[in-house]
Amino acid sequence: MKILIIGFLAFFGWSALSTHLYVCKIKGLCDEPMTMQTQVTDNKDIIAGNTSGKPLAPEPAVSPGELSIYFAFDKSGFDSDSITEKYFDVSNKYLDQNSQARINITGYTDAVGSDEYNQALGYRRAQSLQNYFKSKGMQADKVIIESRGEKEPIGDNNSSAGRASNRRAVITIKN
Repeated sequence: MKILIIGFLAFFGWSALSTHLYVCKIKGLCDEPMTMQTQVTDNKDIIAGNTSGKPLAPEPAVSPGELSIYFAFDKSGFDSDSITEKYFDVSNKYLDQNSQARINITGYTDAVGSDEYNQALGYRRAQSLQNYFKSKGMQADKVIIESRGEKEPIGDNNSSAGRASNRRAVITIKN
């Protein structure tokens, strides 16, 4: 019986030692003590309040893309709507995060009237949008306006639907 107990203890000791060597030394899965350096901070470095669910850094703003505003025949007045309001909010956030970016507003007209008159009308359409953006608090140097008049139509000037699609102002973001 004594031999059985000694054999069992020897087998148990050998099993524990070989398991320890395999798991800790070969696989490296044992917890080894680690040393950590700590630093005392000022109270102003401590974050107060519940920050769970809040992003650590602000999300980068996404460029709002292009927006086309359509005008009535021979008109340059502009009334904002929810689409324009949303575009302003997104573009203003984008411009705040991208200092080199600018809003470019280009006014267009249909082919009815002289070239000079249409050039001026396109400019007035772009100006009415520029005034809207300024009235909402956008910096004047962030908005660039131009007129293409009746050049670069997107619709056929021989149909009323085509002329209506040409009476527009296009807002884009330029970096």
